[in-house]
Amino acid sequence: MDTVYIEGLKIDAVIGVYDWERSILQTLVLDLELASDNRAAAATDGIADAVDYDAISKRILAYVQASEFELIETLAERVADIVLSEFNIPWLRLKLSKPGAVAEANDVGVIIERGSRT
Repeated sequence: MDTVYIEGLKIDAVIGVYDWERSILQTLVLDLELASDNRAAAATDGIADAVDYDAISKRILAYVQASEFELIETLAERVADIVLSEFNIPWLRLKLSKPGAVAEANDVGVIIERGSRT
């Protein structure tokens, strides 16, 4: 199985459990690894046979910008569900980062894997 990836997708959204977080936008960063068999796309050189990372990125951007979850865990699950179900992706690894959430840390977040790579 091959991997198509989207790295460093930055999105501003309402996220967090504290009252002050509910009234501001915070930047989230997503990294995705998507399982794919790239042989068909390579053979035809056609986007119809490839993972359309532009379409996936736009869908995620629109969804996250419109969301207002408290937990990044919830948001990560919802994004994973969208990618798996709407784009026929069999497996993904998603890293959702919330830079600045802990002042003493470079970054905090979650990493989830969903689906099957086989």
